[in-house]
Amino acid sequence: MWKSVFLGGAVLALSLPLGGPVPAWAQEYVMEIGTVVPAGSPWAEQLKLLKKHVEEKTEGRVKVKLRLGRGNERSSARRTAAGSMQAFAGSVGGLSSIVREVNVIEAPYVFDSFSQADKALDSPEVQKLVRTILAKRKLVFGFWAENGFRSYFSRRPIRLPDDMKGIRFRSQEAIAHVATYRAFGASPVTIDGANTMTSLQTGVVDGFDNTPLYAMASTWYQALDVGERNLVLSRHCYQPGIVVYSKKWFDTLPKDLQEVLLTVPYDLTTWGREQVRSMEPVLLKNLKRYGYEIHDPTPEERAVFKAKQKGVPDDIAKRMGPEGEALLKAVRNAL
Repeated sequence: MWKSVFLGGAVLALSLPLGGPVPAWAQEYVMEIGTVVPAGSPWAEQLKLLKKHVEEKTEGRVKVKLRLGRGNERSSARRTAAGSMQAFAGSVGGLSSIVREVNVIEAPYVFDSFSQADKALDSPEVQKLVRTILAKRKLVFGFWAENGFRSYFSRRPIRLPDDMKGIRFRSQEAIAHVATYRAFGASPVTIDGANTMTSLQTGVVDGFDNTPLYAMASTWYQALDVGERNLVLSRHCYQPGIVVYSKKWFDTLPKDLQEVLLTVPYDLTTWGREQVRSMEPVLLKNLKRYGYEIHDPTPEERAVFKAKQKGVPDDIAKRMGPEGEALLKAVRNAL
């Protein structure tokens, strides 16, 4: 056995040029993925599946390094575009700090259901536009992931939009999120994820919006005192996750390795969606156990929430320029 290993190694060594560049088929590449997602979450498990897929399909020529729970989304997205990090995995809202046009995807009430969101994001027209927009920001589309429908956690009970007037909410640093808060009459305060917990605990803000899963995984739900724990299932914003590659790094790869990264199995997307969505009923039960008063608006109440946001998606798209308007149109066409 050892003789054959030695001979195989010798043949490989002899096939490499002495003193010359290493041929493409023998080079190894590192793909560092920056993400704020915590270890043990379904998002982390999805990224582990991506790592396994890439390393197997490239026969170890691409080594994937997962940087879980690191930094903030804005900095990771910028580093990826600059090429100092090879990939970004996070929310579309986080990516919107450098790719403004994708704000329209998280505009209020663009989607009424998961099936609508899936149909739009998976449509060829939407994906083609997203790829084009990303390329102009030196990014390459990988695949969609999932955060889900965001709702409002607050110290004060909320039944209708008027109940939000004057409440200081932590807002993700995304134009679509700030515009949504303002349309409801709330007072958004943009705070990055790393400082949100402290801001809630010290009273800088009195609430936040996110999915039940992220609220639990980040432990933000603990920041509100027992007796002041309220959740209204407004489901005002569907937030997809996304994995993108640095174009600067991607362009250095041989074509066969590029093809592996561009053809991540669709099953990885559907697996992520199913994992996240299946957890919500259990998470809501747990939040009740932790003292949360949960209100699921009636159809009539939900209509009032939607009425407050009428025209906001179009206003956001207009602010994003022609490609933002084209992306919103493509999403609506898909529906």
